[in-house]
Amino acid sequence: MGTIKLARGTPWTDRLFDIFVYVFILFVTVITLYPFLNVLAISLNDSIDSVRGGITIYPRQFTLKNYETIFAFSGLMTGLKISILRTVIGTLLGLISASMLAFTLSRVDFQGRKFVSTFLALTMYVSGGLIPFYILIKDLHMMGTFAVYVLPGLVSAFNVFVIRSFIDGIPYALQESAKLDGANDFTIYWRVILPLTKPALATIALFIAVGQWNSWIDTYLYNGSKDHLTTLQYELMKVIQSTTTNVDSFRGKNLTEMIAQVSPESIKMAITIVVTVPILVVYPFLQKYFVKGMTLGAVKS
Repeated sequence: MGTIKLARGTPWTDRLFDIFVYVFILFVTVITLYPFLNVLAISLNDSIDSVRGGITIYPRQFTLKNYETIFAFSGLMTGLKISILRTVIGTLLGLISASMLAFTLSRVDFQGRKFVSTFLALTMYVSGGLIPFYILIKDLHMMGTFAVYVLPGLVSAFNVFVIRSFIDGIPYALQESAKLDGANDFTIYWRVILPLTKPALATIALFIAVGQWNSWIDTYLYNGSKDHLTTLQYELMKVIQSTTTNVDSFRGKNLTEMIAQVSPESIKMAITIVVTVPILVVYPFLQKYFVKGMTLGAVKS
């Protein structure tokens, strides 16, 4: 009885397949980068010229007038400082809180783990709504304070479950060995668990940081009248509203002329670049951890 041999691809078919793969990857890259490059081009193009349309991936009449208008806004630097502070502090405290709770729930000797896990899961599906939450913030005397940016969302059930899933994949024997060496629970958490959960922590850090950086509704609701607690996103929202109407919010001698030379559409594009670039700068440093962290729990042994 003869044997059946699998046909191998001929060199020209291999080359054809490689060409198809390269073309497909190039196509995906183009459709991914084009929207961002188009926004960047419009933000760097003359506002009056942009009204004509036809801007692709490079500015037709280069200018920085749109960015000059944004950074001339009086509260922008204060908003930038507060946004950086809330992002850094909120991310650090959120990571510590979520990882501590996740470590506790991962312990098999914690008798209340099922009750706490169920309680946390319910918070993902049941909410009191905006008005009760507003009343709660007011009763807690967090109105007009920096704490309103950090404390209300300090612990997220989703973040806790992601980190706990990663910790569950770490051999429990490591914790038992540390106990035999005299380590207490906090030492195990700090010197054993945290170093081994860097992928999960980096993933959650990116989620928290992006959420803190992009948030503006809490500023609008709780600190809208506090100029020293304003955030970058809230100020940029006010820039759009003030581009053609509120001259008093800008600094300089030729403010009326400056505002007349820009359009809301160009300002929106420039604002998009301003709020996106910081995240783009941070993401490459977390990417290697982010990919691994997102796939945790995908395969069960």
